[in-house]
Amino acid sequence: MPEIDGSSKPPQISEMFQKFALAFKAKTFEFFADEEAEDADGLSLLDSAEEVITDQKVVVIKPDSARNLSQLPQTEKKLNLSETQLREEKRLEKAKFLSQTQIRTVNVRLTQTLISSIFATVSSFEASYLQLQTAHVPFVEDSIKAADRALVSHLQRLSEFKRFYVDFCRNPEFDSDLPIGSCLEAQVEENQSKLRTLGTVSNRLQAEIDQKDNEVVALRKKLDEIHKSNLKLSKRLSGNLGSSCDVLLSVKVFDSLLHDACRLAHKFTKILIELMRKAGWDLDLAVNLVHPNIDYAKKAHYRYAFLSYVSLGIFRGFNSKHFGGSENGALSNGHVSDSDKKSTSLKQLLEHVSSNPLELLSREPSCEFSKFCESKYQEIIHPTIESSIFSNLDRKEIVLKSWRSLSVFYESFVNMASSIWTLHKLAFSFDPAVEIFQVERGVDFSMVYMEDVTRQLMLPCKSRAKVGFTVVPGFKIGRTIIQSQVYLTGFKCTEQE
Repeated sequence: MPEIDGSSKPPQISEMFQKFALAFKAKTFEFFADEEAEDADGLSLLDSAEEVITDQKVVVIKPDSARNLSQLPQTEKKLNLSETQLREEKRLEKAKFLSQTQIRTVNVRLTQTLISSIFATVSSFEASYLQLQTAHVPFVEDSIKAADRALVSHLQRLSEFKRFYVDFCRNPEFDSDLPIGSCLEAQVEENQSKLRTLGTVSNRLQAEIDQKDNEVVALRKKLDEIHKSNLKLSKRLSGNLGSSCDVLLSVKVFDSLLHDACRLAHKFTKILIELMRKAGWDLDLAVNLVHPNIDYAKKAHYRYAFLSYVSLGIFRGFNSKHFGGSENGALSNGHVSDSDKKSTSLKQLLEHVSSNPLELLSREPSCEFSKFCESKYQEIIHPTIESSIFSNLDRKEIVLKSWRSLSVFYESFVNMASSIWTLHKLAFSFDPAVEIFQVERGVDFSMVYMEDVTRQLMLPCKSRAKVGFTVVPGFKIGRTIIQSQVYLTGFKCTEQE
């Protein structure tokens, strides 16, 4: 077989079989022609009288020699004609194959260029559409019109590509003046459109960043103005202590601060009881250790024993001027103490109220309020209690480094300590200072000095109720008494809360 060029298409299987059939047919004619010559020689031998085979039956099939001899020229003619036709068919098939390969190569190149141009046009359409959206906010009429015209032109170009492809499929010889360009040019145009899209997105994001920066600057400016206003108000309050005393130094203000301190003490006690329960404490035994041999009306009243333990511990030393702090009389924010006790306590009150206690502890860890928190924590939460509570908790929930590790527990304690600290500074701003008292166990109940913490009582007999223990101490402001909250024993009660 002739060698086929690497760029040309290999022949089909049907063509190979056709060529094989023609060659086989020619060889068959030659084979039978040789056999007819051999048969003629054999017959001449059989006709001779010298060689006679006796006692044998010989059957001889003799072909028509004249007829075969007459057909030989015609067979040679047919064979020559078949070889001529075979060479002509090979030439025509090769020419046809080359023409089809050339057309297919042209079609592939044109198709690739057309597809690249379509993608480039679509990318341009996307970039123009994004510019159209961007031009609406803020509204720019000229930009909207320009983007709209670009969108229409891209759609028209896509329509032209579609018509060109349809006409080309119908007639490969179709010649059009459509400026498609090369494949590389279309890819460059597509990349440029993508860069335009990214540029538009980047500009939009940058505009949003600038807007946020302007908002931050405005808010910072507003915050500075608020700080300046607060500073002016603080100076006015510090300079006019005489007028402030009439507002702050009243029984109503003190009672309001006391109520807030009791609420925060309730919250801290609730968290402490929950930690004890998680640590596996025997609450019955713990309650009996706080106040032994108390006949509680119901098990839910155990919380009053723990509240009593926390309240009496946090209020211990309330009559002292330094109250859990140092003896140098430093202010809560680290300023030097004034000589006048009343003015000093009032300034400490105003300074402490104007600051966040958690931020104050982190900003000034050595201030007097921080020392007060440390002292009261060690007094209420003994190291043995702390290790027992925190060591048995799940280490995935909290970090067991110190009492500050548990954020909820720490924040609750600091808020409670801050309210007691504020109440103490207000108490020493009065003249004379506010006095604190608590009721001993076994004392008869008095409605003048005491308040039942359970709020509702049902006495089973005519005997007077006895004090089991003090829950929250009472206060005396001049001739005004703020009742102490106590838990009573020796009767049955119905719960109101």
